[in-house]
Amino acid sequence: MPQVKIIARNFMDMVASLPAVKLDKLYESPFICEAIVRSLPPLAKKYALQMMYIDRPVPAKAMDEWVLIDGVSKHNVAIDRLVQLRVFVETVDRKKEVSYQLNPTFQESLQNQLVHGGVLSREPMPSNTAGRIPSLEELEAYALNQWECFLLHLINSIQSEKLTNFSSSMMKIFQSGLLSQREKEAPKLTEKGFQFLLMDTNAQLWYIMREYISNAEARNVDPADLISFLLELSFHELGQAYNVNTLTEFQKHTIKDLADLGLVKLQQGMKDSWFIPTKLATNLSVSLSDVSTRKQGFMVVETNFRLYAYSSSKLHCEILRLFSRIEYVLPNLVVGAITKESLYNAFGNGITAEQIVSFLQQNAHPRVANRIPSVPENVTDQIRLWEADLNRVEFTSAHFYDEFPSRDLFETACDYAREHGGLLWEDSKKMRLVVKTEVHVHMREHIRQQKY
Repeated sequence: MPQVKIIARNFMDMVASLPAVKLDKLYESPFICEAIVRSLPPLAKKYALQMMYIDRPVPAKAMDEWVLIDGVSKHNVAIDRLVQLRVFVETVDRKKEVSYQLNPTFQESLQNQLVHGGVLSREPMPSNTAGRIPSLEELEAYALNQWECFLLHLINSIQSEKLTNFSSSMMKIFQSGLLSQREKEAPKLTEKGFQFLLMDTNAQLWYIMREYISNAEARNVDPADLISFLLELSFHELGQAYNVNTLTEFQKHTIKDLADLGLVKLQQGMKDSWFIPTKLATNLSVSLSDVSTRKQGFMVVETNFRLYAYSSSKLHCEILRLFSRIEYVLPNLVVGAITKESLYNAFGNGITAEQIVSFLQQNAHPRVANRIPSVPENVTDQIRLWEADLNRVEFTSAHFYDEFPSRDLFETACDYAREHGGLLWEDSKKMRLVVKTEVHVHMREHIRQQKY
């Protein structure tokens, strides 16, 4: 069965993919530079700070001596990451020796940020001007509710249709991989969409932001400007109100889209309107690997394959339906069972056994989360075995060749198919072989040329 892998990259991967000119423009902002430093692996972070006041290139050989032998692999990863982000500029001299220097624009901005501190282009509104600002608890509940509505819209539940009204920008993101729609048919989840629902919230957020940035040019927005605004937004103070009139036109449209996701809360006063960043927004500049906070789990899985989800969330119930059979839905408890049929349905939708096992482990109830293992081994093993049953045979479109006039022609044909990655099987004794359909036309022409 073909597998579709969905990869959620973080913001720094998007930054690294930008052209050098746009990267240098981004690095004019001290906040962008601080966000970059935050995202770096520990060793790369150390190198960036170590080079901050060095104004000339440092030979790569000299930098190799900064680490012990057992740290060489981490050293190489750190250097590669710094070069990808253009934090380090690589130079090669006449002797072909490599040196590294901190990007001058990045260096100047980072020095200013650390010495003088950055100043946002907008200040929080006075409390007496902004009206009633929700508490941090209310803001977190709002963000969670908006995000759940967003995911419920993907599952196409009745509740999402009543509670959400997504902008055209967000709908385009749905259509770009997560949803598919045929003419005169309701939208349906794709394999990527099913996999997306089982990811943790941070990974889902990175994926959506990546798609949002990728579609920026279609909305006549410069991706570099969008990345700059999103990263700057992560430095706004959580729970504070900021005047919408301080934003540019494209930033105002972006804020409305982000409000759909729960990254900000929009409020309207008598004269002014304002936005309030939530925790989702302030975490935007945090790398996936740096997220240390773990949300509280809600599921208990028993050895008899029954699962108990202590939750009143409609989203949790809908996600569990993707790979289990729901038996009871109570006000704060969902009871279900993991069956062979429910898992086969999940596998058919593109969800893998590892994704299901990972989801169960990440959302284990606190009472069982500290157990080893948190999900019974007989359950996880059986989930993997049922998936293996479906993957015993893999179908490949191919063509069969036999009755070669000579052994030389047969061996030449085998070599040609092997070189082009199209050889699936060969029988030297009876001079027979099977090749992939992709190379069949070229293979036939090659044999014809060899004959004559």
